[in-house]
Amino acid sequence: MTAPLPLLPPPEERSTRFGQLYERMLSDARSHRMLRWLAPLLVTVLAAVLRLVNLGHPHQLAFDETYYVKDAWSLWTLGYEGTWGKNANEAFITLQQLPLSDTGSFIVHPPLGKWLIALGMAIGGPDDTVGWRISVAVLGTATVLLVYLVARRLTRSIAVATVAALLLAIDGLGIVMSRIALLDGPLTFFLLLGALFILYDRDRTIPVLERPDPDSPDPMWGPVLWRRPWLIAAGVALGAASAVKWSGLYALAAFGLYVVVTDALARRRAGIVLWPSAAAFLQGPVSFVLLVFPALATYLVSWTGWLVTSGGYAREADPNPLVALWNYHQAILNFHVGLSKGHPYASPAWEWPLLLRPTAVWVGTDPAPCGVDHCIAVISTIPNPLIWYAGVAAAVYLLYRLVRSWVERRPIGPSLTFPLVGLAATYVPWLLFPERTIFQFYTIAMAPFLVIGLAVVLQQIAGRREDPLHRRQSGERTVAVFLAVVVLVSAFFYPLWTGMSVPYDFWLLHNWLPGWI
Repeated sequence: MTAPLPLLPPPEERSTRFGQLYERMLSDARSHRMLRWLAPLLVTVLAAVLRLVNLGHPHQLAFDETYYVKDAWSLWTLGYEGTWGKNANEAFITLQQLPLSDTGSFIVHPPLGKWLIALGMAIGGPDDTVGWRISVAVLGTATVLLVYLVARRLTRSIAVATVAALLLAIDGLGIVMSRIALLDGPLTFFLLLGALFILYDRDRTIPVLERPDPDSPDPMWGPVLWRRPWLIAAGVALGAASAVKWSGLYALAAFGLYVVVTDALARRRAGIVLWPSAAAFLQGPVSFVLLVFPALATYLVSWTGWLVTSGGYAREADPNPLVALWNYHQAILNFHVGLSKGHPYASPAWEWPLLLRPTAVWVGTDPAPCGVDHCIAVISTIPNPLIWYAGVAAAVYLLYRLVRSWVERRPIGPSLTFPLVGLAATYVPWLLFPERTIFQFYTIAMAPFLVIGLAVVLQQIAGRREDPLHRRQSGERTVAVFLAVVVLVSAFFYPLWTGMSVPYDFWLLHNWLPGWI
């Protein structure tokens, strides 16, 4: 006679202490509502503190601020980028007569990011370093909130979304790129905003596609959807990203393809016979119009200052301003394609996952006293190494899971695929230009998708509710220890992310690889 199977203990006895507390909070409507608002608020406040405190240091142009801050002020005063004379950097610090002429200068990045920098400068003046950086810092802080919203939308979990946002909030690359007036921080903000809108569109559209109208005259194709406001919003956001740097176009293409694929899979699940053709040739052109046309309009609007004035570079080369703008863009493209000038901090894309060559965006020539004779002050784009390497490992694992699910023909959830789409859009294109001069800090656009992927994997490590109690306890302890060590590592590296004056020997302790010096 077969022995009866042992009865499972009730769910509350199979839950860990954290699980019991979390479930009680979610089960109470008031506590759930408070947690839903308090979690993103606290992590965003933490990000703001790390990015805004002592934002004006250093009181000088750091790294490529020498281009973007000056161009921003030129846009604010002339409407286009003029030409700067000698000693312009020193004039910004001392507020001497700024040597700006109205002769148009050849600039190779679109103007939107510099217009955003100019907004802060308009408030604080051209010599206010906080004014130079405040717009970038605010957008960098908002990016942490966007990470929370994207992760929450993907996983439906407040805990996972909070972990993802926390990882970016305390990561060095995110902190540095929010405290220096470069273009990559605003680029990342608009990329992630577009990604969030794509998810909103997906959640709104897929139910409609999976439940086609039974009275439709042509059920083999399914509906054609024009009313997709979130897709239009995504086009505006991704167009804004492209108006900061052209690399935003890669994300526009990647997320556009994602929209077509998700539309196709939704039609297949609905039993539509011609689902591939319907998604590609029926809904596809409509989605293209809804996504790309708003992006193009947003991009053109960002050039308004150049279009309505006459002094910009090559502005009067053709009577038609749009033709002149097209010719200008051809010159910009030729510059980018041929950009192979050497730089001591250049780092090809294949090096980025290994973190071989971060960028020192500022080295103080006269560091403040630090308690010893030999002091140093630097700002380096080294990410938190634990977050970075764990994020890369998580991305590899997600890719493995994706391939395995595809081979075994199992359903694939958006929390598995979406971070990979974002990483493909922000990393893979750079592999195609091995000779071009590029830098490790470009990976700030990858960072949100890396931390989201890492948070998803940490959720799997922590275990599922139906797992045995010992499995969940060990998994949650592992995740807790990992997060505690991550926080300690961030505290250890924080002086190098904010330009604090530290003993030289203390700085040496942070150079874990030869290329980090």
